[in-house]
Formats: sequence, C-alpha cells, structure tokens
Amino acid sequence: MDKEVLVEHDAGLVIITINRPDQRNAVNRAVSYGVCEAIDEFERNPELRVAILTGAGGNFCSGMDLKAFLRGEVTRVEGRGILGIARTPPTKPLIAAVEGYALAGGFESMLVCDLVVAARNAQFGLPEVKRGLAAAAGGLMR
Repeated sequence: MDKEVLVEHDAGLVIITINRPDQRNAVNRAVSYGVCEAIDEFERNPELRVAILTGAGGNFCSGMDLKAFLRGEVTRVEGRGILGIARTPPTKPLIAAVEGYALAGGFESMLVCDLVVAARNAQFGLPEVKRGLAAAAGGLMR
C-alpha cells in the first residue's frame, strides 16, 4: 500500500498531501496521525515557514473513513481532533489547497487553515446534518 500521507519540503515550505485517492482521501487513523506528525515537524523546524495541506487524486478530503470507524478504528488524534489540527492548529501559516470534495471532517479541517485556495471544481459540505448527526470534528468550534 502507498504511504497515506506524503510530505515534501522545498525552501521553507512543507506540502502535506493526504494520499488515499481511492477513498476520496477519507481520514483513517494512519492519515490523522500522519498529518499530525507532519504538522509537529513543521512546528519544530524553524526553517519551515509555511505549510500547505492538500489531497491527492483531485479531492481534498471527504472526512472520516466510515468503514474504519465501523471497525472501531479511532480516526482522530486524542485531544487534537481530526488530522491533529482541528483543536490545536499550528502557530505558523497553514494553507488548504482544495480541489474536488472537502466534506464533513475534511471541510472542518479546511476551516482550521489560515488561508484556503480553492479550485473551480471545489465542493464544500457538511453531509452529517442530512443524517441527523452533528459536525463535531472540531473545525466548526474554533
């Protein structure tokens, strides 16, 4: 299986890519902790000044992986929320580069970012409400 979070460094910039295009970049435990680790590295390294969060395969993030959730997998980082940023965003600038879907927890994670750059095909939504659920990934409560 490919790595679920890709991290690239380039001249003070870190690009963090959620790499589960076959699942529309749905967040499972590996993705949440992978992004969290990348953000922690970004915060610790004084050479890194700006981070970009994006998704592979034409979609930003479709939120929690419901199949993983049904298997009992915890998809958030304890005390930090989805992707490890929802409740404790980084102190340095974080940019969301959004293509395609940014839904549910993916939408909330995007809201945590300091700046959103959206492609023309970007679609945003909180589908939880259609199912009588609360959008509680942490991004709306900031």
